[in-house]
Amino acid sequence: MIMANPDKYEVTDYAGKLAKEFLQNPLTALLGGFLLLMGYLALNIMPREEDPQIAISGGAVIVAMPGASPHEIENIIVNPLERKLREIKGIEHIYGMAMDNVGIVNVMYYIGENREDSNLKLYDKVMQNMDTLPKGAMQPLIKPFDIDIDIPIVTVAFYPKKGSHTSDVELFNIVRKVQQEINAKKNVAKTTLKGARKAQYNIEVDMGKLSAYHLSLGQIMQAVQAVAADVPDVKGKTRDNHLVIFGVKNAIESIQDVGALIVAQYRGSPIYLRDVASVSEGIDIQNFQTASLRFKEEANATRLGPERHQITLSVSKLGGTNAVFVAEDVIKILEEHREAFAREGIGYLITRNYGSRADEAVNELMHHLIITILIISVMLIFALGWKESLIVTFTVPAILAITLFIAYLSGQTINRITLFAFLLSLGLLVDAAIIVIENIHRHLHDAASEHKEMGALLEEATDEIGAPTNVATLAIILTMVPMAFVGGMMGSFMKPIPYNVPVALIASLFVAYIFTPYLSLKLLKKPRCGDGALDLSLDAPTDDTDDDTEETS
Repeated sequence: MIMANPDKYEVTDYAGKLAKEFLQNPLTALLGGFLLLMGYLALNIMPREEDPQIAISGGAVIVAMPGASPHEIENIIVNPLERKLREIKGIEHIYGMAMDNVGIVNVMYYIGENREDSNLKLYDKVMQNMDTLPKGAMQPLIKPFDIDIDIPIVTVAFYPKKGSHTSDVELFNIVRKVQQEINAKKNVAKTTLKGARKAQYNIEVDMGKLSAYHLSLGQIMQAVQAVAADVPDVKGKTRDNHLVIFGVKNAIESIQDVGALIVAQYRGSPIYLRDVASVSEGIDIQNFQTASLRFKEEANATRLGPERHQITLSVSKLGGTNAVFVAEDVIKILEEHREAFAREGIGYLITRNYGSRADEAVNELMHHLIITILIISVMLIFALGWKESLIVTFTVPAILAITLFIAYLSGQTINRITLFAFLLSLGLLVDAAIIVIENIHRHLHDAASEHKEMGALLEEATDEIGAPTNVATLAIILTMVPMAFVGGMMGSFMKPIPYNVPVALIASLFVAYIFTPYLSLKLLKKPRCGDGALDLSLDAPTDDTDDDTEETS
């Protein structure tokens, strides 16, 4: 009869089974290197943002009805439109405004609603009820909100340098060319110019002469608009397949052309625009959205120099793209035009660089993450030993690498909240590895394990703590899950925590069960007899003891 070996331990938990499979496997080291590489690539490839993107959707429906009063607009356009839009699921707020000739209804969906679906539902509902609009109402305009591209990530202020003879119009033309080049870059969504002064003919009407000729401002506006632009008509093709275009050039080419416009006739004589107004060539003086810069004087830093007109170029990125890369592309284009700006006497200042701020925020949190890992390593050196501390220290970047790679595959961005989730879970990530390495350390210094094979000892030590470690980790994960169901602005802002912390905790179990025994096999050794192992065996009785026993009996 063959009896089973009582010293042989039977692996029962998944922890021990993972340790057994990967302990002697030559691919374990390759797997560890692969995970670290994937985590490094994910850290550098993932889109970086300062804050997580929050899905905010909504839109405005604009219905014009010329000649209608605000009261009429409210009763026949705004109120019926509000009732119809209430039929759309997911709308949180509806705001209606009634003004002369136009009604506007703003719609705001609940935070977290899909923006594309929301825009489509809004458009469909308006189109379905076109027949209910009153007679005289014009085609509704639907303007969806797009928060992703409405917030700029880079703003650049262009200004004429001291002593420069560049006019405001020339400055606008130069900046507009740079805007066109930046807008063609990958992942750039929208570019806008603020404070630009465009060239135009300014007409200053003499109200006294206007009354003397019995004219109105409306007649002058109609006369100017009639020749302000001319679109040629395409009549056909020649035998050479060239387009035949019939038309005239723009009638307004000079101040004299503007002044020669006929606005009316009085007793058979034409009344020209120059008879009732003065015309000058300049900039759009009716545009009050201008900005200026003031620099400190070189001789006296406490005094400010004269104001200089500036044009601000705002650049927005597409949603879910890397703000750092987009900002770098914009700065690269500006550097390429530096010499051209210097020749024209134009300077520029980058007044906002969201990409740089996002990169600094991510790098700062990564720096703190490394400091935290080093603190944990030093504490483990005093508690277990430097080799044990080295094993646990390896598990932390391996766990973070897995979490980052999964976050990248799921389309997340790396931002302050994502890294805060890693910092929050960092103390929990090393729990499983510390428990495994502590149990291995106990088995190595146990006299009962002196004759056990190293591989069997590591499997047994890992398998023993599998079940309680799994239950403890599951309990921590369950405390994070309810955070995923928090609604509103705060719920959307904190979503990376319930998404990434459970993934990191599950990854910590696999890393602890696979790599901790493997590294222990490579780095740790069983202590020799007398080197600290606890000897629980009984010593052989001496002769004096036998004599005392006999006397007692």
